[in-house]
Amino acid sequence: MPYNIKARVLKEANYIIKTSKTIREISKYFKVSKSTVHNDLSKRLKNIDLNLYDEVSKILNYHYKIKHLNGGEKTKLKYSKG
Repeated sequence: MPYNIKARVLKEANYIIKTSKTIREISKYFKVSKSTVHNDLSKRLKNIDLNLYDEVSKILNYHYKIKHLNGGEKTKLKYSKG
């Protein structure tokens, strides 16, 4: 794996652990696509650092479990603005 990809994956992993941001927010922060961030954190990170992967995996699983709540709130907010 090229050094620049490995460095990006580690930066994204450390950022999500520090901030607990979503994949969408991380992709905006690092100016890469959502699918790139998802692949970095769910596939590439596992080959780089297994302990870091476990921590990130917990955060991603939490986000997955509450995504229906966040979606409902965003829709409610959208239609309440008129």
